[in-house]
Amino acid sequence: MLDAAAEAQEAAAGSGPEVKTARPAAEPFSRDELKKYLERNAARVRAAAEKQRITHAALASRLEETAKRLDEALPLVDSPGALDLEDFERRLTVLEEKLTAALSADADEEAMLAIRREMDRSLAPYRRKMSAGQLAQLERQYVQKRLFEQFDLPRLSLFYLT
Repeated sequence: MLDAAAEAQEAAAGSGPEVKTARPAAEPFSRDELKKYLERNAARVRAAAEKQRITHAALASRLEETAKRLDEALPLVDSPGALDLEDFERRLTVLEEKLTAALSADADEEAMLAIRREMDRSLAPYRRKMSAGQLAQLERQYVQKRLFEQFDLPRLSLFYLT
């Protein structure tokens, strides 16, 4: 009777009894899918590097370095035991941030102005409804998305794994 009362109290408080499972939670996608995703992205980054080799040598070098880092992540997928997907996502986020910085530095000023103008027009109806922090984050994401599209680069985050 006391156990039932304790369970009812926990349920009312929003927490249930602790459930112990013998097996680990299933991974959200297979390791094979993850490997293919990394390999596909590394190939696309290398193809973008090749396109930029003559006109933007520094950017091409950064792209090659990114592709190499993606290749180096492949053995992590094959490691025994559970994958630390949060750490894996952190690695991919760092690579995307470095790429965004390199793309911003190498992008033509007119192209950057065009992206900013487009962004300003698109966000104008929402500016008054958002906090400064929300707006700054949305602007960063918008510019990043457009730069990746302009240079024909894949997004690296696991959120884009389909």
